[in-house]
Amino acid sequence: MGTLNSALSIIVGSLDADQGAISVTTNNLANANTPGYDRQIVQFSENDPIQEGNLSFGTGVTLEQAQTVRSNVLQIQLNQETQASGQLDSFVSGMSQVETLFNETAGTGLQTPLSAFFSSLQQLSTNPSDSSLRVGVISAAQNLATAFNQSSSALTTQQSDLNQSVEQSVGEVNNFTTQVAQLNNQISGLTESGEDPSALIEQRDVVLQNLSSVIGISIIGGDNNNITVTTGNGSPLVVGNQSFALQTQTNTATGMQDVFSQGQDITSQISAGELGGQIQVRDQQIPSILNQLDTLASSIENSVNTQSQAGYDLNGNPGTNLFTTPPVGVAGAAATMGVAISNPSLVAASSDGTAGSNGNANALAAIANQAIVNGQTPSDYYSGTVFQIGNAVSNATAEQTAAQQVTQQLQNQIGALSGVSLNEEAANLTKFQQAYDASARVVTIISDLTNEAINLGQD
Repeated sequence: MGTLNSALSIIVGSLDADQGAISVTTNNLANANTPGYDRQIVQFSENDPIQEGNLSFGTGVTLEQAQTVRSNVLQIQLNQETQASGQLDSFVSGMSQVETLFNETAGTGLQTPLSAFFSSLQQLSTNPSDSSLRVGVISAAQNLATAFNQSSSALTTQQSDLNQSVEQSVGEVNNFTTQVAQLNNQISGLTESGEDPSALIEQRDVVLQNLSSVIGISIIGGDNNNITVTTGNGSPLVVGNQSFALQTQTNTATGMQDVFSQGQDITSQISAGELGGQIQVRDQQIPSILNQLDTLASSIENSVNTQSQAGYDLNGNPGTNLFTTPPVGVAGAAATMGVAISNPSLVAASSDGTAGSNGNANALAAIANQAIVNGQTPSDYYSGTVFQIGNAVSNATAEQTAAQQVTQQLQNQIGALSGVSLNEEAANLTKFQQAYDASARVVTIISDLTNEAINLGQD
């Protein structure tokens, strides 16, 4: 009977182990499509044998705690690449909207009204006393001024939209860091009590990846599976079970929302994630383009007005400004550009005061080919601005594609290591089920033998 009892103890242990293995396998299958889930594998270990004299008797099997298959190195690399992808995604999105404002082939931008304005002056030189040609000059000047106004306004609107996006992104960061702190607390509690925190760690990995897409972060491991999360420049976001919210505050000089951490302005130090891309377009790219538009508008206004004052109108009076006087400096020149005259006879086409003179009209038209804007003609300077925008979008798009490919490769590697293979899990399920059935049959056999032994004893 002792031998049968020992055998029964061994086989019961086998049933428990196989049942646990089946449970782990079915959980893997159930979470095959769960984002961030890392498959678990079962580890069987042989129990210590019993030594009786020169004989050694096995005592069965034990199912160790299921082991989660995870690569922390790959996860860190994925988070880093996610930060880069997030920055490039928001940068390309923002700059693509800017690019549409200067899409000359689609009929937007300044090249057409700029060429039309100087062309109208050239046409006026062929018949300087013609009233319709004079009207054409004023109309072309108004169209040019309107194009500058609209471009400046559209850029300012996009900057304002990005400013709102920055506020929203900061809110997302705070939401994710709160979740990480809560999960840290739960994970630490399970670890201290000796329980398996794998499921919560997986949830935290998903949140961290989402956080990485919004802002650049650094992760430092700690005791009890706790982590510390900081921004790329080291500002704390999560320490243990405590999160540190970022704040936004209006910059009185720019009107934009700056990002603060613990009272420190960290806006210029945020360069990764969606937030980094938004700030880069809002605070660097758009202001640079606005400055170039203002420079171009101011140069055209000053040059044309100076030449206009050097000539005479149709009535023989000294010429006046064709455009409104630009602001001191260049800031705001594109937004405020306007036409100073509405009477066609005031166009200063004459160079000597006679109605038939076209000397000043020719001089005004010649400004198109003069290096009046930082050593370049108006058209060349504007073309350089458009090229700069297109080049920035093109380069960022190429980097975006490369980052997406690297991210996909990392996800594939993580999937191959930690993902659930339906075929593999189905095979494991069959194997463990067969082992369980075999053990159950052994239990039946032991039960029959036990009954036989009892009956023999009664006889």
